[in-house]
Amino acid sequence: MRFAAIADIHGNHMALEAVLADIRAQGISDIVDLGDCFSSPLEARKTAELLLSLALPTVRGNHDRYLIEQKPEYMHASDKAAYQQLLPRHLDWLRSLPSDLIYKGEVYLCHATPKDDNLYWLESVAPEGHVFLKPLKEIEALADGIDLPLILCGHSHISRLVQLRDGRLIVNPGSVGGPAYDDDKPYPHKVETGHPMASYAILEKSASGWTPYFRNVAYDHMAMSRLAKANGRPDWAAALATGWIR
Repeated sequence: MRFAAIADIHGNHMALEAVLADIRAQGISDIVDLGDCFSSPLEARKTAELLLSLALPTVRGNHDRYLIEQKPEYMHASDKAAYQQLLPRHLDWLRSLPSDLIYKGEVYLCHATPKDDNLYWLESVAPEGHVFLKPLKEIEALADGIDLPLILCGHSHISRLVQLRDGRLIVNPGSVGGPAYDDDKPYPHKVETGHPMASYAILEKSASGWTPYFRNVAYDHMAMSRLAKANGRPDWAAALATGWIR
């Protein structure tokens, strides 16, 4: 069994196209999507058209939820920018997505954590803003009741693998379209990958168990950076250009 996991596309159509091409080059046809598909000052509609045509097993992310639960006047700037591009059928597709699902009977998928789509599963944030690996006991507590060998999550945009003491693996494939961002919850902090490439993971099962292979894909990230700048988002422009928040 071999498949690809993508997450946190955030309307970056060019990054998604590059990742899909790389997945095809690896001879893989099965893909799962861990949510946060459209929200950004980029190309939500193009991204939606492509994703809907693929009909991938997909779970709903927190920003996907904002697009269907919040009124536009109360949306964050990135959500509002995406909402203005999306068509009713794109929003209907978001409404149809589950918050979690089991893939092929042995892989658990969610966007962030099973019960909270706004909580990092594998990372914690210190009051001073430092982002660090969450203690194993806390990671395991969030996995309570999930009796599957492989667990996939996104949300933090950080490519990461954690093995639990019972052998289960939790994998975050990283972000296709957002290499850096800042947030104010639970404390003001930055997440920075330090590179502008699109990230995803390949998951492969052998007689020894599951192995993740993290991949980073180059694409014309400066075109997306220029688009973000033209749309009035210098923070996104810097993140897409460098993988850092300036």
